[in-house]
Amino acid sequence: MAHGPRYKVPRRRRREGKTNYHKRYKMVLSGHPRFVVRKTLKHIIVQVIVAKPEGDKVIAAAHSRELYKKYGWKGGLGNTPAAYLTGMLAALRALKAGIKYAIPDIGLHAPTRGAKVFAAIKAANDVGLKVPVGEEVIPSDERIRGEHIASWAKMLQEANPELYERYFSQYIARGFNPVELPTHFEDIKNRILQDYKEVLGE
Repeated sequence: MAHGPRYKVPRRRRREGKTNYHKRYKMVLSGHPRFVVRKTLKHIIVQVIVAKPEGDKVIAAAHSRELYKKYGWKGGLGNTPAAYLTGMLAALRALKAGIKYAIPDIGLHAPTRGAKVFAAIKAANDVGLKVPVGEEVIPSDERIRGEHIASWAKMLQEANPELYERYFSQYIARGFNPVELPTHFEDIKNRILQDYKEVLGE
């Protein structure tokens, strides 16, 4: 452990690996809302936040659980398609609240090419909330629709039914065939857009 008269103990949230204060400082100084994307082992959480002197204020938010409870999503709640749909939901709510531009905040997540956090950011841009992001890091449309999950499920169904039932137990419990995920994704996406058609000017 570092020691000496000039050693400074890092702030608690930095020690816990929750906040990069250098990045946060630059974001706050920008004066723009932040499009915050966080992922856990099972869920995706997206918030649009404005920094205030008294603390952060959440303008709009969405949790991937809403996809299941409100829109009938039968896929996983922490995968790339769920990240896109959750990002879209949060962005539409931000647009409804008058937010047109936000800067990306992926926290301490590594900015890996094709990561789930970038699927959420792409969704925001697709519905009209401008969030700067490089095209090279955005997942492909096929991956966003869940075609990679559908292909893997189809392969397991034929090659190893036991493993298929193990990996897709939640899908099966919901009475859903993961091979149909891309079509199901489009259905849920259209339901969300229909809910916010007044925001999109349709």
